[in-house]
Amino acid sequence: MNAYNTPLVLVINLLVAWGPAQACTAPERPFLPQSRADMRIYADLIRWDFEIYIADVQNYFRCLDEERARAFVEAREVAEEYGQFVRMVE
Repeated sequence: MNAYNTPLVLVINLLVAWGPAQACTAPERPFLPQSRADMRIYADLIRWDFEIYIADVQNYFRCLDEERARAFVEAREVAEEYGQFVRMVE
């Protein structure tokens, strides 16, 4: 590997390491016991889990919307770049 490739490799490694942490992650579905008695015993905890889930799923939907918008912009840019490439090699 030559000196010119080293910065590129570092950037790629940084993006790979950073990327998954930035991905939209669906929240885990809250647990609901089957027993009515358990539901009553743990009602506060269950209620809290559901409220957290509802907030988290709203954040997840926002993340998906933002990623969709970003992907559309990127796709348009890539299509334009591909059009330039095709015109240059013809």
